[in-house]
Amino acid sequence: MKDGVILERQLDKINKANDIKKVPSQMLPVLAQEIRSFMLENMAHTGGHLASNLGIVELTLALHYCFNPQKDRIVWDVGHQAYVHKILTGRKENFNTLRQLDGLSGFPKPNESQCDAFCAGHSSTSISAALGMAKARDLLGSDERIIAVIGDGSITGGLAYEGLNNAGRSNTDMIVILNDNEMSISSNVGAVSKHLRDLRTGKAYLNAKEGVHRMLDKVPYGRKIDKAIETVKDGVKYLLVSGIIFEELGFSYIGPVDGHNLDELINVFEKIKNLKGPVLVHVKTVKGKGYRFAEKLPWKYHGVGSFDLQTGTIIKKASNPSYSKVFGDTLTELASVNKKIVAISAAMISGTGLDGFQAKFPKRMFDVAIAEQHAVTFAAGLASRGFIPFFAVYSTFLQRAYDQIVHDVCLQNLHVILAIDRAGIVGSDGETHQGIFDISFIAHVPNMVFMAPSNGSELKAMIKKAVDLDCPVSIRYPRDNVPEEKIDVLPEIEVGKAEIINNGEEIAVICCGTMMDKCSDLCERLSKDGYNPMLVNARFIKPIDLDMVKTVCEKCQFIFTVEDNLKAGGFGSIFESAAYDLGIKDVTIYNFAFYDKFIEQGTRELLFKRYGLDGEGMYLKVKEILGKA
Repeated sequence: MKDGVILERQLDKINKANDIKKVPSQMLPVLAQEIRSFMLENMAHTGGHLASNLGIVELTLALHYCFNPQKDRIVWDVGHQAYVHKILTGRKENFNTLRQLDGLSGFPKPNESQCDAFCAGHSSTSISAALGMAKARDLLGSDERIIAVIGDGSITGGLAYEGLNNAGRSNTDMIVILNDNEMSISSNVGAVSKHLRDLRTGKAYLNAKEGVHRMLDKVPYGRKIDKAIETVKDGVKYLLVSGIIFEELGFSYIGPVDGHNLDELINVFEKIKNLKGPVLVHVKTVKGKGYRFAEKLPWKYHGVGSFDLQTGTIIKKASNPSYSKVFGDTLTELASVNKKIVAISAAMISGTGLDGFQAKFPKRMFDVAIAEQHAVTFAAGLASRGFIPFFAVYSTFLQRAYDQIVHDVCLQNLHVILAIDRAGIVGSDGETHQGIFDISFIAHVPNMVFMAPSNGSELKAMIKKAVDLDCPVSIRYPRDNVPEEKIDVLPEIEVGKAEIINNGEEIAVICCGTMMDKCSDLCERLSKDGYNPMLVNARFIKPIDLDMVKTVCEKCQFIFTVEDNLKAGGFGSIFESAAYDLGIKDVTIYNFAFYDKFIEQGTRELLFKRYGLDGEGMYLKVKEILGKA
């Protein structure tokens, strides 16, 4: 309220795509602040990727102000920084459902909005996708503009350079915006770059440049003079322009630009519409902008759960340590004794529990940035010289390194250990991040030993066992806390041997990994009905325990395997194949797993319940099968 007049919030004007154009340009900074407050208030409850979205507010506003998201294609790399884009394209009212079951996705999703150009949850894809869209536009004869927004972290990925190289050579009209929220830029270089930017994007400069070329074409030795001018110009660029690498790749480089100055951003975006061919705009932003806790510790507020808005305190329930922490602590302990142990991360040191290892063994901790393919082959190189590399990686990101696992590690039978974090359901990040494919794409590769602990003590024991082996090893574990247990009392782990927990009959429940609590629940329900189910902890996906398979099939008519992987090619399939190879017939085998479907976001427990993989859901299905029999 001002002078008794109730002032309308600028954010209230934003209800659908292109409503931003109703906001006067001088009021855009007000809108930026309102959006930051709106996101903070909502994400304090829902959690999400906070710091990256706070840092991209002005950039997103400028893009929407200058372009038309319903027609032009804005391709967000990774996509976790697209929250502001969602708010500006008709999803403001549902923002409180972000990353919740049946709510808004935390990533761009074309079937959620026509303004989401491309699904993105993994990094470094935007330039390649945008180039494909630009080529499609040219083939169709349409005139939409194509913009890829990529961060300085994502641009380290090899795919980004493949896209840059192809786009630069193609001379296709497209815009790449490099959102740089890490590297500092000196004022002197920035001032020179700003001057050159203004020259390059001005119509007078463009017209003059073309006029010079036309004039030189008409005079004797004009081509030689033209070449000499280009040589001098290139020399000056090497001295003054920080973006020379992009120029060499074929892009017109513009920047650095202040990513929080809306006037400057809008001015640049309007001017680059005059440029032909690929253009790269280098934008400097501050991650966590506008929230002092996130600005100070942006990595801490990159992806958060609920938090106290006033103090910045991230709300955590008292609980047992996570599987990631158990892994990191165990590896640090082992590395104190075995100096051949090294650790590798693809920009996920803290997320995979390796911060303690890094603090104690900084020279043996290698962060290769967002480059999973490189990480696996890098690990293979270390292993070839006698080291024992552990590559700790989220299941969903390991998908990017399949060829390297096959060709560079397993073909040579190298002692590389893949610590597969976030295996199975990860929850609120949804389809792009669920780790439900790793068993299917790793277990069939020759020479690989694949383990799945059912609890924290087994994870510790398996890490120790992995060090003692001399072959490729995979260990998968979830985004979860370990169950209540004496975590320092380690079981004996024998390669390829399962653990029979309850030696029952007629019905067998075989658990793969950390689904044990749900399997135990199922067995308790069956016991109350008078059955005596056999409960088995598989421990090894590969090699599967053939003695266990034979024993189970001899004693039980009904066999149920349980896993948090895709059904196709999963542990259940491996069990069925083993039973067939042993010549076992006349038993009923049913696999509890996820069917041929990408699994949406939601908490782990809600998703297990939805897909019938909780104790009650499995019990009802087992009773149905027993009833039919």
